[in-house]
Amino acid sequence: MRLRIAIIAILVACGAMAQGVIDVHSHIITPEFLSSLDQDNRLMDEGFPLPKYDAGEHLRWMDEVGVKTSVLTLAAPQPSSVAIIRQTNEAAARLKEEHPGRFLFCAALPLPDVDAAIREAKYALDTLGADGIKLATNVEGQYLGAPELDTLFAVLNERHAVIILHPHRPEPVSRQVMQQTPLAMQEYLSETTRAVANMISRNVLARYPQVKVVVPHCGAYLPLAVPRMRSLAPVMQANKMVGPIDWDANLATLYYDLAGAHSPEVIRILLTITTPDHLLYGSDYPYVAPQVLKASLSRMRQYLTDEPDLAPLREMILHRNAEWLFGLEKEKPVAVEPSLDKMIVRIAEVEVYPEYLTEYLALANEVDRLSVEREPGVICLYPMQSAEDSTQIRILEIYATDDVYQQHLRTEHFQKYKQGTLHMVKSLKLPTMRPLDPETMKLIFRKQR
Repeated sequence: MRLRIAIIAILVACGAMAQGVIDVHSHIITPEFLSSLDQDNRLMDEGFPLPKYDAGEHLRWMDEVGVKTSVLTLAAPQPSSVAIIRQTNEAAARLKEEHPGRFLFCAALPLPDVDAAIREAKYALDTLGADGIKLATNVEGQYLGAPELDTLFAVLNERHAVIILHPHRPEPVSRQVMQQTPLAMQEYLSETTRAVANMISRNVLARYPQVKVVVPHCGAYLPLAVPRMRSLAPVMQANKMVGPIDWDANLATLYYDLAGAHSPEVIRILLTITTPDHLLYGSDYPYVAPQVLKASLSRMRQYLTDEPDLAPLREMILHRNAEWLFGLEKEKPVAVEPSLDKMIVRIAEVEVYPEYLTEYLALANEVDRLSVEREPGVICLYPMQSAEDSTQIRILEIYATDDVYQQHLRTEHFQKYKQGTLHMVKSLKLPTMRPLDPETMKLIFRKQR
């Protein structure tokens, strides 16, 4: 019993070492943007008032809930002023520069003017250092998928741009419908589905495969719409209403943020049209109260730990997929399902020369943290120090497979540790262990961290 409790405690600590969350769905709302909407009598264009935004408050919320980095995009509605779009992009760029590692941003574009949008995209990506582009589902009735947008997509394709979509008020729209059912409750989901369906039906995403498109709000209705589109495509093609559609190529470019009503069931249905490496955490800050977002993220962490089929995806969804998508990590994440018959478990026994102890502990803690953060199959690297003799170090090591372990040995951070500590280590033993009670071990890995 004591051994079981100790192992669970160590797994808890390993989970606590996980890297901060990457939030791909948050909004910047500048005073100038609000003022321009007010002057044009457009503050209620989307049927509800825009929230106030303060970068300091945003950072405080991020620190409180464990969000390392937030990706900023301009909120709806689309400004009519090219100058306001430029001002917002430059404001987001300043926030990124003033708070290194805390903010990324995807620049807004002055559509429906395609030529102006291309100029702004080049300026934002090449000069401001934008991390991607934000596109509305439609601007003044110009919907994504429209032929006139092909030249813009060609430019974004050349730059391997990440595109974050966001629904805007449909055009045209019935004011009565907006009053009966606010846009955010239903029409935004239809609007997102409509825009992505338009792009798929014209093979936009297949023709420009270097772009990566983030679909908001748990994929809207796409898990239902895609199978229907596929089943009806032959009839539509027979009637010359659409051409050939490369379903695999189109869907391969789509990523999905989990802002809104996420749940284990939502993730499972998304996995019917995508793969685990295409799912991302999103908050929708500041449209939802901070405490509600805190509870929502806590609930996500809970079920990504408790649900056996989703637990291997936890770190991918919370940060690893976004890190790869935005170029923060070079290696694309892969879900690794722990299997007891393939798992490597050992307790490394290290004795350190006393004069090097402080330096050794710093290097050991660094390699353990980086390995758990960056390598999905490294389940646990947990160093412990003997209370009786501080030079005696024990490290609980758990790897999903031997391949994971061999890859771990080749990583830059492990090589730094190995070469840097050769002269510090007096003795080293690496006995591989096997569980005496495999069934109990399964329960341990399902327990709440």
